[in-house]
Amino acid sequence: MRRAERLFRIVQALREAAPGAVTAHELGSKFEVSERTIYRDVAHLIGSGAPIDGEAGVGYVLRPGFDLPPLTFSYEQLDAIALGVRFVQATGDKDLSMAASEALSKIEQALPDTHRRRLKSAPLFAELLDDTVRPEAFGPVRNAITNKRKLRVRYKSLAEEDSQRIIRPLALTCFGRVWLLTAWCELRSDFRHFRTDRIVRLTVLAESFDDEVGKRFEDFRSGQVLEADEDQKRLAI
Repeated sequence: MRRAERLFRIVQALREAAPGAVTAHELGSKFEVSERTIYRDVAHLIGSGAPIDGEAGVGYVLRPGFDLPPLTFSYEQLDAIALGVRFVQATGDKDLSMAASEALSKIEQALPDTHRRRLKSAPLFAELLDDTVRPEAFGPVRNAITNKRKLRVRYKSLAEEDSQRIIRPLALTCFGRVWLLTAWCELRSDFRHFRTDRIVRLTVLAESFDDEVGKRFEDFRSGQVLEADEDQKRLAI
């Protein structure tokens, strides 16, 4: 890791730290350098005007309200940005694709020529097959999640069973070739996953929904963690 990038990350680590000082030992372990290197880096940051309080052997705290100017991206970071934008564009969601392209353009304008060329020529690509997501449905589903609007869906399962559901859309997740819509299903009174390519008909309803405990995406994720813990307990017995 270049020193300039490490300096930036030290400031980020101090900004994101929980209340209390962060020690040189903790920072050294995080960035895989010695405590002496951290001492020199922090001294350099303080000399450059960063409002860092503390001392060697005690820990460091960044006073609130401080931002470093943006630093040049590494090539790996540029590759990650390019791949992310190309993945978004591959979904077929026109609004999201346009937003990604605009964001990419803003980043390009702030880069030196060598890095701009790298961003444009990143050798990483994303393609979604036509049967993985219906482009005409992706945008409405995404907006329904954001605006907390219920959906009426006609869904055909992998067993070719046809059903009508009223659902509360919570999240979209890509699993390789398959997009899954996680929702609270009012028919089953439980969380359910719906493959977007198996949704035959979709209607965004005027009825909205509130975040109710037990029916939120974070509740679904918490349930997954608890189930995993129970599985581990069973394995240990």
